[in-house]
Amino acid sequence: MQVSRPVTLSAAERAYRHTRQAILSRELPPYEVFSEASVADAVGVSRTPVREALLRLQAEGFLRLLPKVGAMVIPVTEQERADVLETRHLVESFAVRRVITGGGVSPLVTRLRERIDVMRRAVKDRDTAAYVEADRAFHEQIVAAAGNEILIELYRSLRDKQLRMGVINLVEPAGSRIDPSRLRATLAEHERIADAIAARSLRAAESAVQDHLDRAAHLLASRGSGPS
Repeated sequence: MQVSRPVTLSAAERAYRHTRQAILSRELPPYEVFSEASVADAVGVSRTPVREALLRLQAEGFLRLLPKVGAMVIPVTEQERADVLETRHLVESFAVRRVITGGGVSPLVTRLRERIDVMRRAVKDRDTAAYVEADRAFHEQIVAAAGNEILIELYRSLRDKQLRMGVINLVEPAGSRIDPSRLRATLAEHERIADAIAARSLRAAESAVQDHLDRAAHLLASRGSGPS
């Protein structure tokens, strides 16, 4: 019997994942300036693979390299937020209609309930990373259920911006701490979406999706695009 061995990540990949996660979790918030040395020390690698990782993150739009200084985290702009939410509305509304009118409701609802259970546990544990990931997976399940591969890939391309926006939506208005009431509120919004799909009510499902995205847009607008 052949035993699989754990995959060993390269130094550059470890530096990339560490820095990317720090940005997504807002441990490195928008406009934060940090050095290659700080990443190298945190990951336990030399500066060369860190530089490679930062170049990759710059190409992906996470940060901007500053000569002789390090790197600065680039915020998600107001226009990017508006574009992402508009795209999500178009794609998710189509997916809801496709599923409810074309079948496949029961297996989708089962998967949505599973994501909601994860979110509920995350609220209890105050695990923001798990909550935001389950939130994203919840919506991705709806899109996937429509069975349109082009839309699925389009939606996945928004993943990182959605994760960053999701964390912003959960923080307190005047700081960077997570607001537990917002966790509970968004959980209720997801339950409403799942309930409407389970009831096969197209009007209720579309309304629930629209209200959820409208609230997200309102909260993002209230946070603004400046330093937080």
